[in-house]
Amino acid sequence: MSSGLYSMNKSGFDQTLDLTKVKPYGDTMNDGKTQLSFTLPVPCNDEAIEAAKQLMRKMGFENPQVVYYKELTKGFTFFNCYGSCVHSVDYTSIRVPKVESTVMDMHETDEFIKTHIGRKIVVIGASTGTDAHTVGIDAIMNMKGYAGHYGLERYEMIEALNMGSQVLNEDFIAKAIELKADALLVSQTVTQKDVHIQNLTELVEMLEAEGLRDKIILICGGPRLSHELAKELGYDAGFSMNSYADDVASYIAQEMGNRKAKG
Repeated sequence: MSSGLYSMNKSGFDQTLDLTKVKPYGDTMNDGKTQLSFTLPVPCNDEAIEAAKQLMRKMGFENPQVVYYKELTKGFTFFNCYGSCVHSVDYTSIRVPKVESTVMDMHETDEFIKTHIGRKIVVIGASTGTDAHTVGIDAIMNMKGYAGHYGLERYEMIEALNMGSQVLNEDFIAKAIELKADALLVSQTVTQKDVHIQNLTELVEMLEAEGLRDKIILICGGPRLSHELAKELGYDAGFSMNSYADDVASYIAQEMGNRKAKG
């Protein structure tokens, strides 16, 4: 229906949802019930509890309740709270930039590369800068993959190299030049003080200085990254949570096919 309204009737439970005014769901539709946790730099006492409630009211929660609190260390108190959100969003108006490719499984991607590229493609991945976390890049690159999705090392038509963690941008680029990489995958997990933004931007600038940016498919990924942010930083694509090797491999293969077709 044009208004975004529809009825749901299940076991006599009839409710109406307006997608133009979506609120958190707790016990009943549109009740706005929300669980929130945070830490305040104050002593653990009654005044701290009142401070937490007042903050929740200012954040747009009605009937704020502190259901659990504990002193983390002297002068710091942790809270678990509940409240009813008074705000809503128009879900029907939301438009999120997404990676434009059709997700294929490993065998379909291999066949696509054989047909449209005609050779194996070279993909290098790493957790760059000071980032020591490899869970993300391992899930995409390593042969065993993650959650039943095989990593790029298992693909017949992909030569994959996982350089691991804390790889300097200059070393990453040097390896790309050495192996004539078609695509570079950058994983960023640790993002305190936006260090990932600085690191990702530096890589783009260094590739441009080497005259390589337009010759390589550049992809970044991580729990706090999005395709929209990746594009803003100068990357071809960005993959966030719930992304697998299938998504990344499909995009690389199809993007290479499109570029080859354009000459």
